[in-house]
Amino acid sequence: MSSVFTITRDDDGRRLDRTLRSMFKTVTLGSIMSAIRRGEIRINGSKVRDVSRRLSEGDELSVTWKINQKHEIPKNTGWGKIRVIYQSESVLILNKPSGMLVQPDTKNGDSVISRVWGVMGSKNASAVHRLDRNTTGVLAVALHGDSLRAMEELFKSRRVRKFYMAVTVGKMPDEITIDAPLLKDSENNLVKVSSDGLKAVTHCKRLSYNGEYSLVMLELLTGRTHQARVHAAYSKHPILGDRKYGDFDSNRKEKNVARPFLHAYKLQFPDNLHESLSCVEGKSFIAELPDDMKNFIDERGLNYEA
Repeated sequence: MSSVFTITRDDDGRRLDRTLRSMFKTVTLGSIMSAIRRGEIRINGSKVRDVSRRLSEGDELSVTWKINQKHEIPKNTGWGKIRVIYQSESVLILNKPSGMLVQPDTKNGDSVISRVWGVMGSKNASAVHRLDRNTTGVLAVALHGDSLRAMEELFKSRRVRKFYMAVTVGKMPDEITIDAPLLKDSENNLVKVSSDGLKAVTHCKRLSYNGEYSLVMLELLTGRTHQARVHAAYSKHPILGDRKYGDFDSNRKEKNVARPFLHAYKLQFPDNLHESLSCVEGKSFIAELPDDMKNFIDERGLNYEA
């Protein structure tokens, strides 16, 4: 017996095989491909054997499996410490707090996105990029399938400028560009500079120096895992509070610094965007510094004009 459902805006323009995989997580990829080859999948009543077929909003998709109830919404716990910077019909810009994952790592686990799902009442929203658990700052979330695909392409093509603010150990040069490839060790969740790694480029500008620490603005020209932290350490000016890549003596001295002082400060969007992103076209979004980092900067006289 077949199940039939209608393609919504969120899957408009998406490939058939990818849509089926996301809708039927308990069905193996091999079973999905076999069903397509045997002509068991129909679109608007017609058999389809092209796995790359693009779906359109309003299409009726007929399958041989029971529809997976994937839209169970987490309990609405509200925004909590998350701050909303901007919201439109298609895009949400948030200021992420420290200590919170962007995506849930367990079923019904707390995260930025699970809170978005709860507030919005649906699981259509998706984060377009990632921030580490203890990194604070600006995060872009797509609220619909069309804006997600447009936003993913925008980030992939590196047309969105990403600026971070950090407190680093020692006197960072006035302005430097770090071009050092990064290799990820997924098993140990570590990243290192290596000629075998992927291209990674970070532009650093010192905003102030108090004789011990620098306040710097980092522009990530690529988007590698732990890029800002590893490049800062590679420059011999690691980020204060970074227990993985930082300076042990400085971290031990500053016992009240409980996390890497790294903050995603600004996202800057270009002009000439897809219509689903016209609301952010040519705009910049700034996330205010969290209290722990702001207080440290003020107390140590690290003045700045970003």
